[in-house]
Amino acid sequence: MNTKASKLFQPLTFPNGKTVPNRLCKAAMEENLSDEGQIPGDRLHRLYRSWVEGGVGLILTGNVMVAPDALTGPGGVVLQESTDIEPFKRWAEAGKSEDGQFWMQINHPGRQVYAAMGETALSPSDKKMDMGNFSKMFAQPRAMTEEEIEVLIQRFTATSKQAELAGFTGVQVHAAHGYLISQFLSPLTNLRSDQWGGDINNRSRVLIEIVKRIRQSVKPEFCISVKLNSADFQKGGFELNDAKAVIQLLNELDVDLVELSGGSYESPAMQGRVAEKDADKPETTLRREAYFVDFAREIAAVAKMPIMVTGGILRRAVAEEALEKDSAGFGVEMLGLAQAMAFQPDLPNQWRDHELEIKLPQVNWKNKTFAALAVMAITKVQLKRLAQGKLPKANVSPFFSLIGDQIETNKRTKRYRRWRENTAQAV
Repeated sequence: MNTKASKLFQPLTFPNGKTVPNRLCKAAMEENLSDEGQIPGDRLHRLYRSWVEGGVGLILTGNVMVAPDALTGPGGVVLQESTDIEPFKRWAEAGKSEDGQFWMQINHPGRQVYAAMGETALSPSDKKMDMGNFSKMFAQPRAMTEEEIEVLIQRFTATSKQAELAGFTGVQVHAAHGYLISQFLSPLTNLRSDQWGGDINNRSRVLIEIVKRIRQSVKPEFCISVKLNSADFQKGGFELNDAKAVIQLLNELDVDLVELSGGSYESPAMQGRVAEKDADKPETTLRREAYFVDFAREIAAVAKMPIMVTGGILRRAVAEEALEKDSAGFGVEMLGLAQAMAFQPDLPNQWRDHELEIKLPQVNWKNKTFAALAVMAITKVQLKRLAQGKLPKANVSPFFSLIGDQIETNKRTKRYRRWRENTAQAV
């Protein structure tokens, strides 16, 4: 391995003293592979062992939900104060390497809840999702009361404590992609006039309180991370200066890593769409693959904690370029790999020895929404195969992958609703 490539495999020490052996992270993906009762089982164990064996330094789980009535999808995992943590102990064991880190991403979807799941959607305000013809797929949100906001903060804290007890080495608080904390951060979805709305300091209050409470409740060596949008790429929404302001507030807390992404369900920049203000810039390979790096370098200039960027990296040369610092000496310290790790779970080990470019499937359908859903469905096929102990298989039909995913989603939705009915009767 040449000297230029070596930074990918240099260790990184977090502010709390914990270290990862390299700069590559298996970023969060929506697996929808929970067992009955919304708990992790053998499928998730096998899936995460494949990534441990692949040589990545840090592994993040997909969304683990802090409330049973608020899931991003019906196959999601739920961890709350009353949950039996034995299944989570087995998951933590499966996902930890000898010298790596395994963090649980914890989340609440807010208004980004599918109506078919039959739950009441909560949000800072009652502004409904604007997804054009797909808007009816999402529940009408209700503005949260002050008491519900306090319960939310308690839930994030309780889930973090449970994660630590189960053996995870950290948590990542999801405050991006249009989920509930991101809804508080954005002036488009937070229309409140109380202490939780208004200027960026007030809109950040929920996130800051959650991080404070978690840090007070866990050991110093337990890592705390935040996933934050660099911008949500909607006119009048959360923007780069807002992100910098949030980072400066987080600087005063014991945060070990911030992962930068962007977008939401309404504006899915996390799927690779270039920000409108950058549309006239040359389409370099770095911008096409590592599409949040420029934002990340700007934010790194005001951050005390390491910054990780996730978004579309498929080649080692691009990964190396993404880790380079700008002319002022600011840069990204860690890289998140998501889809690439679904199609090549041993990508870090491969990159130690040679350049390997991942070829992701292209779906060039006229309807861009259906095309994006098909790409996601193909990725889920790979996750499911890995969870079954099989190798990835990229050349699968986009159409049949999408149809199969919809059928599976309907089955999981019925299972989820039965679980909710049963747990409600048991109380």
